[in-house]
Amino acid sequence: MALRVGVIGGGQLARMMIAPAVELGLELRVLAEGEGMSAQLAATAVGDYRDLEAVRAFVADVDVVTFDHEHVPQEVLRALVADGVAVHPGPDALQFAQDKLVMRARLAELGIPQPDWAAVRSAGELQAFLDAHDGRGVVKTPRGGYDGKGVRVVRSAGDAQEWLDALAEDEALLVEELVGFVRELAQQVARRPSGQMVAYPVVETVQRDGVCAEVIAPAPAAPERLARVAEGIGRSIAEGLGVTGMLAVELFETDDERILVNELAMRPHNSGHWSQDGAVTGQFEQHLRAVADLPLGDPSPRAAWSVMVNILGGPAEGTLEERFTAAMTEHPAAKVHTYGKAPRPGRKVGHVNVSGDDLDDAVYEARAAAAHFA
Repeated sequence: MALRVGVIGGGQLARMMIAPAVELGLELRVLAEGEGMSAQLAATAVGDYRDLEAVRAFVADVDVVTFDHEHVPQEVLRALVADGVAVHPGPDALQFAQDKLVMRARLAELGIPQPDWAAVRSAGELQAFLDAHDGRGVVKTPRGGYDGKGVRVVRSAGDAQEWLDALAEDEALLVEELVGFVRELAQQVARRPSGQMVAYPVVETVQRDGVCAEVIAPAPAAPERLARVAEGIGRSIAEGLGVTGMLAVELFETDDERILVNELAMRPHNSGHWSQDGAVTGQFEQHLRAVADLPLGDPSPRAAWSVMVNILGGPAEGTLEERFTAAMTEHPAAKVHTYGKAPRPGRKVGHVNVSGDDLDDAVYEARAAAAHFA
């Protein structure tokens, strides 16, 4: 009988696990939040991931549980573990991806390089931090933020006053130093429950309006020291937090040559989409191997360069499907992946991958192919 992998969340990450699950001989089952979601081809149930009984009903027919997102409440996760369900990554690890304050505190204990930070509960505490850091900082809501949401650059405590006013008695905001960085990087590591780990090459990510727009793998002009440090950080975090599955570590390369951890994701990640077509083992197959505790695949690149360009928003008129013929005719080397989502300004509705020996050519082809879907 095929191993049954249950994915909580029906978004594009679950969708892109379907093909590698078939290739690995795994039976993929998805708990979707609603009808018609990206992963509807594998959606065997529809329900609220915050409802313990709905989740229990779903996991009754699977052998291992993993996730399309990190939003399943801790009480639900811990109840599943208490029920004897194999959950990867487990709640002890996922808490660090769910709460940025918890993450910062644990990374500090592990000695991982990160920006100066503090938990603040009042305007006075926030202002004191800003005064100690050149009058500027980045305020984040500890839970729920993504793609630039829940993040604000501030120059006075008043810039975050409404967030402070909304805090419950036991809550705090995270404030970090405003890092002077030359670029953003990402390091991916896969770890299986038995402890085996593999690392992908460090990549450069390009953000626009807080959303990842492009990824270049490996990161250009990355000296051996940088690649070694980034990989070491990824491996140390995966081991120190007990992560199982894919881990993405978002990094800053600073203007004074430091590598600092920005955020974490414990699942396949936008920074790893290039690997679907550009690596021997793509991140979606690797995640399934890891959570099923199968031997991990080779993460090596297939070509000198791979470029991923997100399709953001989609066409103002018509459908994505109508644009495929022209894109494929003009750019036959481009691999187009769409998510089954309706176009909407700023929404991630797909991405394009191009690999090759010349970086400039790969960038041009990826951007030009993606432009067909704008």
